[in-house]
Amino acid sequence: MKTELMSANYAAARAIVSSRVEVVAAYPITPATTVPEQVALLNEEGIFKGQFIRVESEHSAMFACIGASSTGARAFTATSSNGLLLMDEALHWAAAARLPIVLNNVNRSVSPSWNIHVTHDDSYSKRDTGWIQFYVASVDELYHTIIQAFKLAEDERVLMPVMINSDGFVLSHTVSPFDYLEPEEVDKFLPPYNPPHWVMDPENPVSHGNIVFPEFYGEFRNMMHEANKAALKVYEEVERDYKKHFGKYFGGPVDCYKCDDADVVFTSQGSMGSEAKDAIDELRDEGYKVGNARMRMIRPFPVDDIKELGSRVKAFASFDRGVSYGFGGPVANDIRATLYHTKHRPMVKSYIGGLGGRDMTIPEIKAIILDTFKAVESGDLGPEETWHDLKE
Repeated sequence: MKTELMSANYAAARAIVSSRVEVVAAYPITPATTVPEQVALLNEEGIFKGQFIRVESEHSAMFACIGASSTGARAFTATSSNGLLLMDEALHWAAAARLPIVLNNVNRSVSPSWNIHVTHDDSYSKRDTGWIQFYVASVDELYHTIIQAFKLAEDERVLMPVMINSDGFVLSHTVSPFDYLEPEEVDKFLPPYNPPHWVMDPENPVSHGNIVFPEFYGEFRNMMHEANKAALKVYEEVERDYKKHFGKYFGGPVDCYKCDDADVVFTSQGSMGSEAKDAIDELRDEGYKVGNARMRMIRPFPVDDIKELGSRVKAFASFDRGVSYGFGGPVANDIRATLYHTKHRPMVKSYIGGLGGRDMTIPEIKAIILDTFKAVESGDLGPEETWHDLKE
């Protein structure tokens, strides 16, 4: 292991080398472009020894990965925003085919009206495709989570694709240290992919993905659902194994900070979840019992973790950098649904903001948390969701 200094996009390309990925197919889109750009460069230099496929669209990129994974190859791609939307058909196909593809989605606003900065709407809109979803907070976490994602996706109990989301420009173009692992080091943790079922082989032809009649269609979808839920426990095993090999641990599906005695817990996804720790520290110094729960996984949703946390807090201040139009914050609503059948149902305040890359400063995060404390004291939840810092 050696420390390198790179952007998250460059680190993602290095993770492909470390994981001995065999096929990368990609089409450029800002701010994800430098991921395949670096893979192509590493391929030309002989450092990435797999196949790099230059395709005509993001739709083709995912279907190329589907073809590669169907032959038993380890496959990867990267995209962002409208590129992820163009993959939609293929995303459903990959999940239903139970193919362990890994995708780095660099979160960006969706057009129109649009810009090239971070919003989580692109990945939020794909929550029901069957893909496991991670949100990372640092360059180091992205690099190591990509390696872990292959181990998780390829586990026979899971066999589902994994999407790792990283904030556009906040991480993708910001240089930060990460600990690089040579492929020979990763081999101890991540063996070659050995599909436990069929593979596409001209010498042994099979038919796959054909029509399923109504009497069996639901069973296939149920198997996808159960495999996705199983990913929570399997990921705990993956992280323990990774920590044993490399000393790295990022907190499980929900990374909790100072939550043990907290009255109010702030939740968010991505880089803001890490920045919120400074706000938590300042509020603690001011006498407030507050904690930070960074949601690293939202699919499968960490139901047990949220129930356990909800059993001992007074309120959640749930911040979403995206919106389910007409229904508010996606993760806030998932938290509410999770707690509905519990004996102790804490208040869940939903906040929406930081859209289009608008800065969320430490004072602003503190103001959101203090607003939740006021709601707890008054017993008045207030509006279903609060849009933070809207211009009048």
